[in-house]
Amino acid sequence: MAERDCVPWLEVRMTATEEIQLRRGLTGVYLDRTESCFIDGTVGKLQYRGYDIHELAEQSTFEEVVYLLLNGKLPIQKELDAFDAQLRSDRTIPDEVMGIIETVKSSHPMDVLRTAISALSAFEPEVGDNSIEATIRKGLRLTAQAPTIITAHDRIRKGLSPMEPNSNLNHAGNFLYMLFGKEATEEEIQLMDVDFILHAEHGANASAFAARVVASTMSDLHSAVVAGISTLKGPAHGGAAEEVMKMAEEIGTPDKAEAYARNLLDGGGRVMGFGHRVYKAEDPRARHLRERSKNLGETRGQPQWYQILEKLQEVMKPYGQRGIHVNVDFFAGSIYYLMGVPDDMFIPIFALGRIPGWTLNVAEQFARNILIRPLMEYTGPMDVPYVPISQRK
Repeated sequence: MAERDCVPWLEVRMTATEEIQLRRGLTGVYLDRTESCFIDGTVGKLQYRGYDIHELAEQSTFEEVVYLLLNGKLPIQKELDAFDAQLRSDRTIPDEVMGIIETVKSSHPMDVLRTAISALSAFEPEVGDNSIEATIRKGLRLTAQAPTIITAHDRIRKGLSPMEPNSNLNHAGNFLYMLFGKEATEEEIQLMDVDFILHAEHGANASAFAARVVASTMSDLHSAVVAGISTLKGPAHGGAAEEVMKMAEEIGTPDKAEAYARNLLDGGGRVMGFGHRVYKAEDPRARHLRERSKNLGETRGQPQWYQILEKLQEVMKPYGQRGIHVNVDFFAGSIYYLMGVPDDMFIPIFALGRIPGWTLNVAEQFARNILIRPLMEYTGPMDVPYVPISQRK
């Protein structure tokens, strides 16, 4: 019982027949084994398939990382060329799905993405094939199609015509082209490419867990990805980047950042973009967006946003002793903002990068499937006598 008193998510209770140990939020519970992603939150270490995230972010491309995740190894050039060609050829979506996007154009982009991907299952020739090979092929198609969905929606809601995918551009470049209606700069493409890499996979997070639960019932990949999107939409999982930028806009200038943060903390509030369920050291992904946020702000003549974030880090520095550090979302929002991305598309960008990770989690679940079915401790009344409605008071 002493352990329960010290750890808020752990409760130990004795019943007449057994000891029940509750781990609220499944904190510290190992669900299964995986070959996809290694996280050591105590030192801030992240690897995809054994490769360090720092090397992948600085030396690789999103296409190469997707190949690594879905195939278990880095490709040689011939393999990457064929893989990239397939990814580029899968970008179009059926006219019927485009019509659905038009119908729901007033909805939040995450709702549109969820609805459109669900609709795509009706046009997926392998929808009922849960073999690992088919699951990976479907995941690759969804990775290619998702940017078309959210960029088409953004343009339709603005009264503009959707852009056709540009097969001459890589994944990040094509996304920005379809979003803004013109080719992006190399700096912008590289920024988005790194962002996609950093968000591609992250173990048994809430959305990956949701996707695995769906897969464990032997449903299909599209259903699992819809569950992942629905889970990611929740502000406790995917919404921090948008909230960080809203906070920075509220602050306005760097000289007001310290007072804003201290007032927020004194009132029991949270400074968004700090803390992580797994990392008790700095999120290793944040490193790759920190300097890029600073440089992009200077290039765009808006250095104040990074300066505000820098001031917030100074205020939060003492909290590092409690394991509260910046996470990947802290700098991502400022980068999206400076690139001109609408703030309600920050979470969909996260989803675009994460679809390969969801696919891999589903494939792993299918490979060694067991129905995910935890228990709940009942704490309500027992053996209550039924009273006919005519006798109730």
